Amino acid sequence: MTAADDRFGFAPDDDVPLPYMARTRDYYLAIGYDTPYRWAHYTSAPFQTLKKPLRESRVTIVTTAAPYDPAKGDQGPGALYNGAAKFYCIYDGDTSAPHDLRISHIAYDRIHTSAQDSGTWFPLPQLVRLAREGRVGEVAPRFFGAPTNRSHRATIETDAPEILARCRTDAVDAAVLVPNCPVCHQTVSLVARHLEANGIATVVMGCAKDIVEYVAVPRFLFSDFPLGNSAGKPHDVGSQALTLALALQLLENAPGPQTTMQSPLRWSSDASWKRDYSNPALLSPEELSRRRAEFDTQKVIAKGLRESNS
Repeated sequence: MTAADDRFGFAPDDDVPLPYMARTRDYYLAIGYDTPYRWAHYTSAPFQTLKKPLRESRVTIVTTAAPYDPAKGDQGPGALYNGAAKFYCIYDGDTSAPHDLRISHIAYDRIHTSAQDSGTWFPLPQLVRLAREGRVGEVAPRFFGAPTNRSHRATIETDAPEILARCRTDAVDAAVLVPNCPVCHQTVSLVARHLEANGIATVVMGCAKDIVEYVAVPRFLFSDFPLGNSAGKPHDVGSQALTLALALQLLENAPGPQTTMQSPLRWSSDASWKRDYSNPALLSPEELSRRRAEFDTQKVIAKGLRESNS
């Protein structure tokens, strides 16, 4: 902090939304991949207003979390990245039943959050409560799981149309989409665009501001939290309730496409957590080599899963 910062109460220079696209590009270059990933990019977005008041609307959730399967290795809190737990086909779940969804298969922030509380990535209990209170008309009979697919073509041409078809079967009026990792944010953003272009209003709740706005979505509630906490803080029901309430407010009141609302909640008074995620400048050559080997192993696992699902 400089004297001027102290005098005027300025925030630290790095207390800004984390630049995930640049950070992941630098990380993969550092571990030896020399072809940067190309993120989906649009400069405009479709926009569909709610066809009926929210209190009369049927609302669903689209998630990138995976159903827990004890046969697929450690998926518990703090588990290492587990490629075996990935899924590559759309799935759905009965919203009237409890579900054990986990995020060990994706690159959430494993340093600053431990994935102990599914309420931070799967807001179904909060949505059910709001339906019971009359804030929304009803919860759709099914929620939907979207694969975290790096392939733009697979998401745009296969997964998004399949989610749309299932939403139409369930007479869905609106969808809340909740990503976790960087690519998850791209995935749900592409799905949101497809749903919106076909008559279903959407809102994305997420933590990777640069990625979602680069894709260009109709509505985006940004929470400046570590990845894995798009639906609120862990073990903080008030935070989770407020986060969904803000998303639904945005769903109702956004004036037009590409409307971003930032949650007023802060993860902590210290923003140093933003320096750590996939930051090659903080990793030794030995650690970078270890991570390259680990990533190559996970790629082999993922390839086998894709082939078994094709």
